[in-house]
Amino acid sequence: MIYNFIYPLADIFSPFNLFRYLTFRSIAAFLTALIISFVIGGGLIRFLRSKQKQGQPIREDGPVSHVVSKKGTPTMGGLLILIALSIATLLWADLTNRYVWIVLGVTVAFGAVGFWDDFLKVTKRNSKGVPGRIKLLISVVVAGAAAYFAAQASPVPLRYMLAVPFLKDVLIPLGVVGFVFFSILVIVGTSNAVNLTDGLDGLAIGPVIMAAMVFALLAYLVGNTRFTTYLFLPHVPRAGELAVLLSALVGAGLGFLWFNAPPAMVFMGDTGSLAIGGALGAVSVVIKHEIVLAIVGGLFVLETVSVIVQVLSFRWTGKRIFRMAPLHHHFEQKGWAEPTVVFRFWIIAAILSMIGLATLKLR
Repeated sequence: MIYNFIYPLADIFSPFNLFRYLTFRSIAAFLTALIISFVIGGGLIRFLRSKQKQGQPIREDGPVSHVVSKKGTPTMGGLLILIALSIATLLWADLTNRYVWIVLGVTVAFGAVGFWDDFLKVTKRNSKGVPGRIKLLISVVVAGAAAYFAAQASPVPLRYMLAVPFLKDVLIPLGVVGFVFFSILVIVGTSNAVNLTDGLDGLAIGPVIMAAMVFALLAYLVGNTRFTTYLFLPHVPRAGELAVLLSALVGAGLGFLWFNAPPAMVFMGDTGSLAIGGALGAVSVVIKHEIVLAIVGGLFVLETVSVIVQVLSFRWTGKRIFRMAPLHHHFEQKGWAEPTVVFRFWIIAAILSMIGLATLKLR
């Protein structure tokens, strides 16, 4: 909004040219989201606590320590991320950019589904919330629409294509149906993977911040012809504007982490985890880095696979592979302290982020 109002005045007042630089507006979006989080965070948490007398329902089959230590902690803290992210993006992004609206739309829509889910959990005092089929149906419709519109906004040579990292100029044609289906898997899958990872204080938001930083850089590079030519990347004109949104996500994430650091004052809930996972998935579809997301977000993939393996193993053999799924609870049951699990998983996420960045040159 600020960009759209001020940049046209650059001919009158030359310092306004500063607003045309993505780097400047990305930093501004980061700081804006961070400051908003700090300013409204405390008040929002007090409000949530006043409305949620008993806090978030803790899963009955979870670690016994959680029932005691986390009882009474409010959920829906993802609202803090959504508010800060949305305001910062609307202030600093180019609002004529369709990619910004597509990704922001996915983020808010998934956040709304998560809010509905959290609301039912809190009001009905159980950990089930919205029926899984309904959540999945809404998510698929939103992701499918986002994928289709993102494809229409893409240059024709890249439309309905899957880019392969590590290889120069390799594009796999998927067709309309194939591309939309694959994109749905990426967006919905990432959303739910982040949701599964969100089980310990600070566990999910740390890797999300790292992934958002990586993809902010990737979006900036993909939107710049000089860099895409040098690095043999698919060029998606105007996709660089997503760096502003992702920088806002980093700022909002850090602001939330301030309140979510152990012992957490608030949980993000499905309101936050579904939203930020959907945002990362949508960005990867727009900039043609879906496979790289699986690398950078490898921790989320690992957590999801642990749940799938656990369920299938129990159904087929009656035995469990892990002491508890998702994977972070397995290590808790083995005696690791919660901060130990969180920090070691963060280290893994950081390593995977660096490997993801390495795909820029390994072509």
